[in-house]
Amino acid sequence: MSLKIDPKARGLIFDIDGTLVDTMPIHFRAWQKVAEEYGFEYPETLFYQLAGMPTAAIIRYINKHQVKKLNPEELVKAKNDAYLSLINNIRLIGPVFKIVEEYHGKLPMALGTGEYRKIALVNIRVTGLERYFDKLVTADDVTNSKPDPETFLKCAQLINVSPENCQVFEDGGAGLEAARRAGMIVTDVRPFVNNEATA
Repeated sequence: MSLKIDPKARGLIFDIDGTLVDTMPIHFRAWQKVAEEYGFEYPETLFYQLAGMPTAAIIRYINKHQVKKLNPEELVKAKNDAYLSLINNIRLIGPVFKIVEEYHGKLPMALGTGEYRKIALVNIRVTGLERYFDKLVTADDVTNSKPDPETFLKCAQLINVSPENCQVFEDGGAGLEAARRAGMIVTDVRPFVNNEATA
């Protein structure tokens, strides 16, 4: 079983973290470091449940559900710093990257992530993805992040393809919901990747 392009697809949109790049274990390690330092709980089940949400939104969720008064701006910087100290370990996810290689130059493609631009650009550079993508929508570019469809709708505008003809590749619940709400062709990559990464 391998990933397939839908016959109706005229443009391809990829999430980054956990879909195209195997960053999730590193994000989790960074979160654990920050959680210990600032005194809150962020178990692995919750980490994957909130996958795709920007860091500031996650901090607001923790403040609400754990009755904390964490400063989102301060925590975004702390978490980003922790993540950047670990980036040498990230790898591309083979089955999804094969789609990128195969359709590069054949169909317009964009990246749509809930990550901040600074971190997304590092991930793209470290893994060599900049040669395949010049269209990127990040948490800094939208008013409403996933599961709102704004991220993917902006991607569709950038590649000049109508939403119903865009195929989205995603691993997070919020991102999959965003793609559905955008009226796009939705592909959940989780059954295909199985944490398989390639250097």
